[in-house]
Amino acid sequence: MSDLRIALVAEGPTDYEVIQAALKSVLAKPFTMVQLQPEPTQGFMGTGWCGVLKWCQAAHQRHQLHHGSIDTDPTLVGFDLIIIHLDVDVASQQYGDCGEAVAAIAQNSNWGSLPCKQPCPPVSDTADFLGVVIKSWLGQVTPGDRTLFCLPAQSSGTWLAAAVLDSSHPLLANAECELNLESRLEQLPKALRIKKTRREYSFHAPHITQKWLQVKQICTQAEDFEHLVLATIKSVQQKS
Repeated sequence: MSDLRIALVAEGPTDYEVIQAALKSVLAKPFTMVQLQPEPTQGFMGTGWCGVLKWCQAAHQRHQLHHGSIDTDPTLVGFDLIIIHLDVDVASQQYGDCGEAVAAIAQNSNWGSLPCKQPCPPVSDTADFLGVVIKSWLGQVTPGDRTLFCLPAQSSGTWLAAAVLDSSHPLLANAECELNLESRLEQLPKALRIKKTRREYSFHAPHITQKWLQVKQICTQAEDFEHLVLATIKSVQQKS
């Protein structure tokens, strides 16, 4: 039986490490994950949430050629699962942060409003609004049966912190509403400190796989992600 093939559209390489570690706990079947965004070589769309936005724009433009959902895009048909990642803290941003050109496009497009942050807790209200924003970037291209959103709150670093720190650590109190958790993780005493680099996230990522239950108990968005992944895989298998 061949491995599952997963495509990932994400803000950056540290997000890849976190999401891959989470999937290793969620999925019983081996998988291979390919990071489509940011591209590992050319990376002309850039990184961060602006890069994800531009990838969605490109998917919308390709729709004029192939029509249908993301799943039917000729560049994506070989994947069993397509994950579009965006940190929930993007709900506090504005289109001008991506440059004047993007801000101008946003004014003339039917994109969801940014910022769209809602009172937290619960973080789910903000995540729901952000999901609508992503769909607006995709325009007429709908997320298909094999496509799902991964929206860690307030960032994927929260999932890492929830795995490496004791569940009673003060940094994890109301963790999903803490906008600066990743930077605060970098400021902890040396024994607990984790800098936001791919090397350090990759080193600590196995904790996410091993302590996924604890991560879900602290992070509701992690539990939501697991549910979406399992439901999507089940649906794909039933239709194959």
